[in-house]
Amino acid sequence: MRGLTIDLMPQSANPIKLLNALPLTRRLVRRAAANKGDSGKVLLIGGAPTMSGALVLAGRASLYSGAGYTVLMMLDAASAHIVPEQPEMMVHAADRYDDPAQALATIAPDVIAIGPGLGLDSVAQRWLQAALAWVGPLVIDADALTLLATHESLLDALRLRPNACSLTPHPGEAARLLGCSNHDVQADRPSALHALVAHTHAIAVLKGQHSLVGAPGQEPQQCMDGNPGMAVGGMGDVLTGSMAALAAQGLRHNLSLWEATCLAVQVHAVAADRLVSQGVGPVGLTPMEVALEIRRVINS
Repeated sequence: MRGLTIDLMPQSANPIKLLNALPLTRRLVRRAAANKGDSGKVLLIGGAPTMSGALVLAGRASLYSGAGYTVLMMLDAASAHIVPEQPEMMVHAADRYDDPAQALATIAPDVIAIGPGLGLDSVAQRWLQAALAWVGPLVIDADALTLLATHESLLDALRLRPNACSLTPHPGEAARLLGCSNHDVQADRPSALHALVAHTHAIAVLKGQHSLVGAPGQEPQQCMDGNPGMAVGGMGDVLTGSMAALAAQGLRHNLSLWEATCLAVQVHAVAADRLVSQGVGPVGLTPMEVALEIRRVINS
């Protein structure tokens, strides 16, 4: 795609608020007569051959973050039975569906997250196209971000969506979306965040040390929690699953996708910090451990 010039701006001229989203967990308190429908249905799409683990991590994070239903759409049919120890997750083999749009209509999720282990082939493109056309909150991560960066028609579909969408790029994915270098993004992260929001018309989480969160019409936020132990494959998949679960609960608990995004970023980072404070990591800290700790953070 065409390169996009980031409008560099000194951080002092572009102040960013410190993220303080944990009080939002109070809205997730469940009434005595709650049922699983009150906590929403999350559909996670990805898991191409050799990458099914990414989708499973996102699915487990969704469960531990409180989704009422967690459904996996596994692109690799051979991996559709990879989670026998997690029977709570419903797993669909994507090759059983001729039309991704019809599959989405049949499953009828409250929130879709797409990207963990998605791949970049034509099958992945078809599922992303269907997700972008679907009406409802959407979380886009990983390979789906690369597809947006390399297919102008998909990016246009994102910009035209009437419903909210959250993007969760790491610096490399942000650079691809903006048509610049990783160095450019890291040299001025606040300006890169601003450019991402302007370029995509979506909520954006620029991951990394002190992750940044921005959205059209919202004041940028900076998360001061987190630690270097989070620099391991799969950590972003856990964030995606948690974000989708919080957004699904938010539909019936007065929590917008913007608020769910901010909350997910902070509980994810705080969970990792709590584990390190207990002597779990930073070296060897795993995404699965963080997913489990997220549950404790939310409930505390």
